[in-house]
Amino acid sequence: MNINLQAKNMELTEAIRDYVLNKDTNLGRLLANKNGLNISFEVSKNTNHHKSGNVFHADCLINLDGEKFYASADEEDLYQAIDVVKENLFREISKNKDRKQTLFKRGATSVKKMLKGLSKRNPFTSKY
Repeated sequence: MNINLQAKNMELTEAIRDYVLNKDTNLGRLLANKNGLNISFEVSKNTNHHKSGNVFHADCLINLDGEKFYASADEEDLYQAIDVVKENLFREISKNKDRKQTLFKRGATSVKKMLKGLSKRNPFTSKY
């Protein structure tokens, strides 16, 4: 696992680093023990002269075995932006995992029907 953490227009403190790398989140549990994992996390301040509004920005790009997952957020608080990014990535990765399981199960059911003789449809060519 390779984690790259950057900060732009602000200083990267230990508190921010610990909050980003915290393993107690859902994302940490989902990505635990994965090989070929590259994470690029960037936190930044949009401008130095604004006092209110969406000032903080967080980006995260995860390369997981050749698949890319990306999320970004603009919030008033840096920690809120990091939380929004983690929630979006968790949703995207779990959705992809569920999609793979569903496609595998659907294909296996189709092959089983074909082998039993219940369906004449070929699951590999989708023709009857």
